[in-house]
Amino acid sequence: MASTQLRTPAAASADAGDISLRITEVFYSLQGEARTVGLPTVFVRLTGCPLRCVYCDTAYAFSGGEQWSMARVLAEVASHRPRHVTVTGGEPLAQPACLPLLASLCDAGYEVSLETSGALPVADVDPRVVKVLDLKTPASGEAHRNDYANIAYLTPNDQVKFVICDRADYDWARFKLDEYRLAERVSDVLFSPSHGQLQGRELAEWILADNLPVRLQLQLHKLLWNDEPGR
Repeated sequence: MASTQLRTPAAASADAGDISLRITEVFYSLQGEARTVGLPTVFVRLTGCPLRCVYCDTAYAFSGGEQWSMARVLAEVASHRPRHVTVTGGEPLAQPACLPLLASLCDAGYEVSLETSGALPVADVDPRVVKVLDLKTPASGEAHRNDYANIAYLTPNDQVKFVICDRADYDWARFKLDEYRLAERVSDVLFSPSHGQLQGRELAEWILADNLPVRLQLQLHKLLWNDEPGR
């Protein structure tokens, strides 16, 4: 767990040099997913993603964005005085500068999480970061992109997410849960119904019927703000 003693942005970025990142948005909201759901959080959304999941709700982050210096990112995050920071995308690890950004945010004393598809290596992610790894199900259209070697780098502080589109996805996710003993490896395994494709109540009934050691996850930000960007 990161220290609660916050450093200044200048101190945290002292070793960042000329590192820059392409940023779609930096915003302050409530965390809508994962273990810290409901907590005030600053989100740093990096631009770009090599995947094209059929249910993607952030296609606006595939391209465009603006080049930011590391110092600017850290200063903008600090302006919101957060305890929690989430680096997301797109796929944030598609930018090599994501790794020093994560380390700098940890150095600044924030509780830092990374939302990643699991298609790119997580071995070099700072160990202080909570990795939320989204294993892609068959109905996502991108299951072939899962890099299962990443599972070896998951720790009891990390989380694994499955976005479930239908019963076949659920059965596939249940198999992966057992195959990799995920409930024993990470703090939380999250089963989330794909918004507009599967009712949360239906997924809840399946989980209860099978007594799975997973957490049902509904996307709070969609319930509150209907998928509005920057929320």
